[in-house]
Amino acid sequence: MTQAGRTGDAEWDVVGIGNAIVDVLTHADEAFLDDHGLAKGAMTLVDGETSARIYAGMGPAVEVSGGSAANSMAGAAALGARVAYVGKVRDDQLGEFFAHDIRAAGVHFSVPPLSAGPPTARCMVMVTPDAHRTMATYLGASTELGPEDIDRDLFRAARVTYLEGYLWDPPRAKQAMRVAMEAALGAGRMVALSLSDSFCVERHRDEFVELLDRHLTVLFANEHEVVSLVGGADVWEAVERVQGRCPIVVITRSDQGALVVTPDEVHEVPAAHVDRVVDTTGAGDLFAAGFLVGLTRGWDLRECARAGAAAAAEVISHFGARPEEDLNAVVGVAIREEA
Repeated sequence: MTQAGRTGDAEWDVVGIGNAIVDVLTHADEAFLDDHGLAKGAMTLVDGETSARIYAGMGPAVEVSGGSAANSMAGAAALGARVAYVGKVRDDQLGEFFAHDIRAAGVHFSVPPLSAGPPTARCMVMVTPDAHRTMATYLGASTELGPEDIDRDLFRAARVTYLEGYLWDPPRAKQAMRVAMEAALGAGRMVALSLSDSFCVERHRDEFVELLDRHLTVLFANEHEVVSLVGGADVWEAVERVQGRCPIVVITRSDQGALVVTPDEVHEVPAAHVDRVVDTTGAGDLFAAGFLVGLTRGWDLRECARAGAAAAAEVISHFGARPEEDLNAVVGVAIREEA
C-alpha cells in the first residue's frame, strides 16, 4: 500500500492535471436553448461545429478558466499554497485567456499550447431567467494532453500530485497521468485522485480500483462514486469495502458533510453552514483544494476536512466555481471553531 508520502522540502505544494476548459457564462432565454437542442438544466457534450454555433449566437458573456482540477488549483492558490497546473489549450483566443486567467489566480502554468488541431475546450453556461444553468461542453484541445507534456521534475518536486478522473478518458492523457504519477511516487510524494463522476467510474472501474489499491495516497469521491467504485448497498457498506485500501479516502456527502476514512478509523465531519446555496458548481473542487492544502501543512485529517468544507461552502454561496472571499480567513474561522 502507498504510504502518505514524505512532506519534506518541496518546490510545490500541489500540482494538478486536468481538462483545461474556459467557462463562458451568459444569460439566455429558453428559446435559445430550444434552438440549439439543449436540455435545460443539463450538461451536454457537443462537437466543435455545434460549439462554434452556440458560441457565435451567445450574448455578452463572462469568461473564466475552468475545469475541475483547475478550479481546485485556483482554490489552493487562494489559500496561499504553491501550486502548478498541467492541461492543454490551443494557441487561440480562448487558450490565451485560459493561460492568463489561471496564472492571474496564482497558479503556475507552462504547458505549450497546440499550434494545430482542435480549439481550446470551452463550456458554454447559459443561465435562464429562472436561474437554471444549462451547459454545452466541447472538450477540444484538452483531450490532446500527452506524455510529452509532462515535466517529470515538476511532479518530483510537488508534495501532492492531483489527478482529475475525467481526464482518464483520452488514451494519451491517461498515459500522461501515469507518467506524472510514476515520477511523483518515485520521489516518495503523495498522489491524489478525484473520481469526477459515477459515469467516469463505470468506464474505468478496474483501472481506478488498481490505482486505489496500489498507487494512491488520497482518493476523493462523493457517496455515489464510491458506491460505484467498490459496490455496497449504501455509503456505509462502501466505507467498509474501501477502508484500508489506501491511506486516506475522502467521501463528500453534500449537506451531510464528509467522511474521512483511514485504515484505523472513520471521521465524520459536518458541512459548513451556508445561509443560501446559490450554485453548487465547484463544491467538490474547492473541498479538495482545502483538504489538500491542509494535508501539505501537516494538519490533522479532521482539520483538513473542515478546511475543505469551509472552502466548498464559500463557493456555493455565489455563482461560479472560483472563490470570491478571502479563503484563508474563511478556513481560519472554521478551524478555530473546531478547536
